[in-house]
Amino acid sequence: MAKRVQLVLNQDVSKLGKYGDLVEVAPGYARNYLIPRKLASHVTPGLLKQVERRREIERQRQLELKQQAEAQKATLENVSAYSIAMQVGENEAIFGKVTNQDVADAIKAATGIEIDRRGIDMPDVSQLGTYQASVKLHTDVTAKINIQVVAS
Repeated sequence: MAKRVQLVLNQDVSKLGKYGDLVEVAPGYARNYLIPRKLASHVTPGLLKQVERRREIERQRQLELKQQAEAQKATLENVSAYSIAMQVGENEAIFGKVTNQDVADAIKAATGIEIDRRGIDMPDVSQLGTYQASVKLHTDVTAKINIQVVAS
């Protein structure tokens, strides 16, 4: 079996790693594909220091993003319920559907915080009432909010 070669990626390479990752690959893959296309470089002590510095900067950035998400979570959960007005038919059944975008708009109107609609997890809403939704603000931070569906 041939010896593996250590390289540092200069760009994201699918199924291998992201920019700045230290990877071990087969010598032929490194020699014939990664290095000629400048997707990776041979490992040197100076390059290892740069990689460590980049990792530390990225770790600090992720920590800062998590702290911002925690602050947003506290703000979102302080509001007792976000109100969404819908047209109502018989037996308090609503016309249409309460979408994630409706929830994001209600949050923005109430708190001024802009939330990505794709991070909102809503139950199916078919009648008036109070429902609980979860808002993913960060990979580790999820806020639970109450949605009040009222007649318009």
